[in-house]
Amino acid sequence: MGWDTVQGDWQRHVGQVRILWSKLTEEELQQINGRRDMLVNKIHERYRLPKDLVEEQVKIFENRFDS
Repeated sequence: MGWDTVQGDWQRHVGQVRILWSKLTEEELQQINGRRDMLVNKIHERYRLPKDLVEEQVKIFENRFDS
């Protein structure tokens, strides 16, 4: 389930993304529109974190939605 849940109802979950990664702009969040790869890339660009660390953070977020 995980990311399918987030992507399927992006408007519901984007608020949590906004809280966790507050440097992302509204425009970027709209562009991301639930696409995991784009979220990882934008976080990597904004926060200048290693991509593997960003992947790990997004996976932790994603795991909240596993049932």
